[in-house]
Amino acid sequence: MERACLNRAIGVIDSGVGGLTVANELMRQLPNEKLIYVGDTLRCPYGPRTKEEVMQYTLEMVQFLMKHNVKMIVVACNTATAFSIKHLKEILSIPVIGVIQPGARATINATRNSEVGVIGTIGTIRSNAYVKALKKINQELKITTLACPKFVPLVESGITSGEQAYSIIKDTLQPLMQTNIDTLVLGCTHYPLLGQLIQDVMGEAVSIISSSEETAREVGVVLELHDVLQKEKYNFSHTFYTTGDVNHFENLSNLIFENKFYKCRQIDIEQSKLKNTRTIKM
Repeated sequence: MERACLNRAIGVIDSGVGGLTVANELMRQLPNEKLIYVGDTLRCPYGPRTKEEVMQYTLEMVQFLMKHNVKMIVVACNTATAFSIKHLKEILSIPVIGVIQPGARATINATRNSEVGVIGTIGTIRSNAYVKALKKINQELKITTLACPKFVPLVESGITSGEQAYSIIKDTLQPLMQTNIDTLVLGCTHYPLLGQLIQDVMGEAVSIISSSEETAREVGVVLELHDVLQKEKYNFSHTFYTTGDVNHFENLSNLIFENKFYKCRQIDIEQSKLKNTRTIKM
């Protein structure tokens, strides 16, 4: 990549607001990098959808970001990563990073007894992507996977605490509580917003792994490798797009960001037409 790419933005895509957990970590670790975020809240969740649907929706978001001349794509959605990352790397000339490989590496580093659990959407679990990624690093791991289809709707509804959420999480995670896992991978970027409740249910002996921190670290390494890591401060602003309702996006964004203002715009992702521009508190 050319040094002219230095000030170009990093594009981040997700099925909804969960990828904001990755965006937040990118801002923390790479404060001089500009982000353009697209959350497909209108068609969220991706988990129950077919591989073909997920690939189509992912490509639409990527095509939108490529029109903004981004220097990298971060697929901040585990389901989209599982189904689309290989294809995106084949067709794009810029670096593409997903969240599964970084999450797998963090899990390997955390486990003490080599027994780990993976929770995710139906699509992510069915794809077996985490099992393949983990086994590629350590064939001896004992891995238990569990689909949690109720978790993303909880987050997208803004229910991330309280008795209702705790009850749903405890009921869903019962199969894992009967195992000897010492590490649990949050195989969906929405799940960190339920992280404390998941920790409460699983107990302090189980390490909870979110891929956000490791993904941001990998982004920095790859940008450095291509000599396009922005190390100097300059004037820029992050931009956020949603395919759904801006008010809804605003409310959910406040779960992650505090006392910061970013521009959020609603888009028709298929037509790439901007609608209902406003500034939101995040």
